[in-house]
Amino acid sequence: MLKRRVMLGFLITVTLAVSAPWAISAEDEARVPAYHQKAPAKGEKLPPILGKEQLWGTNDQYPFQSRSYQVAAKIQPLLYQMPCYCYCDRMGHKSLHSCFEGTHGAECSTCMKEVFYTYQMSKQHKTAAQIRKGIIAGEWKQIDLQSAAQTN
Repeated sequence: MLKRRVMLGFLITVTLAVSAPWAISAEDEARVPAYHQKAPAKGEKLPPILGKEQLWGTNDQYPFQSRSYQVAAKIQPLLYQMPCYCYCDRMGHKSLHSCFEGTHGAECSTCMKEVFYTYQMSKQHKTAAQIRKGIIAGEWKQIDLQSAAQTN
């Protein structure tokens, strides 16, 4: 019986230790992830967004994955000013723009929904601050990736 309890305790400890770094805590949910207050300085070059031709395999299974990168390339200065609510700033991302510099954006529905939301709001002539306010309020959660991929 003691052996069983020790083993159970060990399994619980290992499970918590392995899953804790990826868990979104109440503290995380209350904070706004990293972003830049202002657009990049005039002449400042942002890291490039991956081209859709650079996506393959599981990163290009659905049309909305490659379309999200096309959209991201059109609105880079805006993405630079947006937080990303997958909390990827914990792994070094500085804004939503960072997600599309590599394949992370194609693997994360949060990132893709936020990029489509930002694009849709920019088409409505919203400012970066207004779009960011909507992202912080969670309005991006209403985006349907299938239909968003059809937007121009």
